[in-house]
Parts: sequence; C-alpha cells; structure tokens
Amino acid sequence: MLFRNATLADGRERDVRVDGETIAAVGEDLQADGDERVIDAAGKRLLPGMIDAHVHFRQPGFPHKETWATGSRSAAAGGVTAVVDQPNTDPPTTDPAAFDEKVDLASESLVDFGINGGVTADWDPEMLDRPLFALGEVFLADSTGDMGIEADLFESALAAATERDVTVTVHAEDADEFSQEARDRDDADAWSAYRTAGAEAVAVERACEVAADLGATIHVAHTSTPEGVDRAADAGMTCEVTPHHLLLSREDLNDLGTFGRMNPPLRSEERRAAVYERVADGTVDVIATDHAPHTREEKDASIWDAPSGVPGVETALPLLLAEAADDDSPLTFERVRDLTAANPADVFDLPAKGRIEEGRDADIVLVDPDDRREIRGADLHSKVDWTPFEGFEGVFPELTLVRGGVAYRSDPDGGEQFGDARGRNVRAE
Repeated sequence: MLFRNATLADGRERDVRVDGETIAAVGEDLQADGDERVIDAAGKRLLPGMIDAHVHFRQPGFPHKETWATGSRSAAAGGVTAVVDQPNTDPPTTDPAAFDEKVDLASESLVDFGINGGVTADWDPEMLDRPLFALGEVFLADSTGDMGIEADLFESALAAATERDVTVTVHAEDADEFSQEARDRDDADAWSAYRTAGAEAVAVERACEVAADLGATIHVAHTSTPEGVDRAADAGMTCEVTPHHLLLSREDLNDLGTFGRMNPPLRSEERRAAVYERVADGTVDVIATDHAPHTREEKDASIWDAPSGVPGVETALPLLLAEAADDDSPLTFERVRDLTAANPADVFDLPAKGRIEEGRDADIVLVDPDDRREIRGADLHSKVDWTPFEGFEGVFPELTLVRGGVAYRSDPDGGEQFGDARGRNVRAE
C-alpha cells in the first residue's frame, strides 16, 4: 500500500509505503510497485493510530456492557490501534490464571492490546512474571470493582513491580478527603461534590512521595484537576487526562444527569479550562479514554446507585482532531499525535509504535480534517448506544490500519467494513 501526498501531523507532505506489518518508507515521490495499492491522500492527514492506555472492555464478567469484539470494533472505528485493558473485571486480573483467561478472550480483538494486572489484598505477585502491560490501575480509593487498597499494600506492590521493571499506573483519590456532607444531596452534581478535587490532589502527592522514596516512577491515570497534573509533573511522574475531563465540566451535569457520573468526577469549568491549558502546553503527557461502558438501564438510577463510567474509545481521537482542525484551538495536530500516540509509546516503552517512521508498525489512521461529523451514540459501535458527547463534532477515520492490516474502512457511499480479529499482546515476545 502506498499513500501519496499525505500531510503528516507536523505539516510535512510525504508519501508513505506500507509493506507487510511495517512502514517501509517515508519520503517524497516514492515510486509505486506494480502490485501496490496507491491511495491518493492529498489534502488529508495521515497519523499514527491512537494508543489508548486505559480501557475497560468488561470481559470476563460483564459481557452485557462490552466485549473484546465490540470494544475493539469501536476502537478501530475511532482510529485506536492499541488498547490497554484494566483489571477490575470478574474475576479481577490479580493472579496468573485470571491474566491467562483475559488474554484468551482478547483473541477476539481487532486491535493490538495490553493487559494490566491489579492489586488487591489477596493478589498474587507471581502475576508480575506474566507479560503484563503494567500493574494498575492501582486503586487508592474504591471505584468500580471495589479494588481500593491501603497505603502499605500500595508501597509493597510498587516495590515488587519496580524490581521487575513493570510500570505502575495509579487511580489517585483519597477517600479521607471525600465530603460526607454531599451524601445528603441527590442532585446530579452531588457526586462531584462528594469526590472532591482535593481528594485527587492529596492522593497524587502521596503516591508520588512513595514512588520517590522507592526510586520508582508511576503514571497517574485520568487526572482531572490542574492541581493533580501539577503535582505529578513537579514530582517527575507522568499523567493522563481523559476527553471527558478535558471537554466536559460540572456545568454539563444538568444535561447529563447520572450519565455524567464517573471516577474521578467532572470538575468545575475553571478547573476544566486549566486542565485544557496543561494538555495544550505539554504538561500533560497522555490522553486516554477510561472507556467504561454501562447500559442505559444501569445508568438510569439515582446519583448514588448509578455505576461510574462513560464510553469513549471511539470518540476520543475524532474529538481531538476536531479541536485541532479549529483555527482558534491551542491544540495542534502535532500535539494530538504526541498525546495519543508518540507519548504513550514513549511512556510505556513501545518502540515499534507511536510514529509514522520507517521500520515502525504500520498502525495508521487516514482522516479528512474538513469532514466533520456530528457524534451520535446510535451510530457508534460500542455495545452501549450512548455517549456523553452527543451532538459534539468529530473527525472520524476513513481508514484504520493495525500493523498494515485493514481494521476499519469507511466507504464513500456511507458504508463501512471491519477487518478480522488480528490483535496481539504488545508485551508478548
């Protein structure tokens, strides 16, 4: 396959040749071989596929919410070429047998994948000998799955992972900082009032201190406040921000209701804007979705009974590309590439992924930045048919390649095609 006259994230126009699973050449005026499919990419952007380092594909245990087949289709349609699944399934991924079971289930994936291992009071450290993507997200407060742990267990798990050179990611909220007064409320904003911004800042700071004492590094998941971002950056740790914390705030909760409940919760508009600034200026390292689908029936409950989490794997890159295509936005296509592909590849040691360069995996997304589409939950491919971004605009892929194979293609007549399940564990030899 040869892409002609494609515009890369940094604005250069180049031809890009794909041979087998890899990018064979990036240059000007590349000559097509006789049997090579030539794609005219003039006026379009050719980007590395997104590495979504934080998804919940719900298997095993909750296939009514999502499966590896449906979740990976949604990922491919959104330009995501690799996902990292979190451990709070049923059973939780806290021992070698549970890890092996999840790898078997992931054989249905259209995109490459990583599997994280979890930490609970009865976790099995021998799991660290499996080809884990990372240890985490390690929950410092209870979330979906009730996997919150105490400080001494976090320290011992971090030490064990560091000894084996396994990355540790942290869900940083301190339950001691939750506001019990908010428990008397039942409005849509009560969850944000309960799980306070201070709870995140305190937990990030303490987790970073433990890591520093051990000579370790951590990656802070779904940072939702400027205070949390700054504490991680000041400590020399990396962090991620989700699209919902980037683009939504507590001001949206009147419309979203319990469908806007997630952990950590939405923050004030002032904090959201400050997080956006840090995403744009380079302080934030990674955008990851925390794709956490629940059915409409499950979410249609009281603010205290509805489960936390929103879907997002299919809409993240399209939303960011729409931002970059806006002349007034501080986000550039190059910055979007770094946040979604180049930086995750660097942070999590994936040298074959993350960039359009010769010799790297042909994880490629072709988009027309002028072709914006209104986001509708009914049009997406997750097993749940809703999105917190209903009515937003996105720039969706025309073509998604995973290691040179077509994972997703949209047709000019509005149809679409999906490839076969060919995803593989990015940590496997």
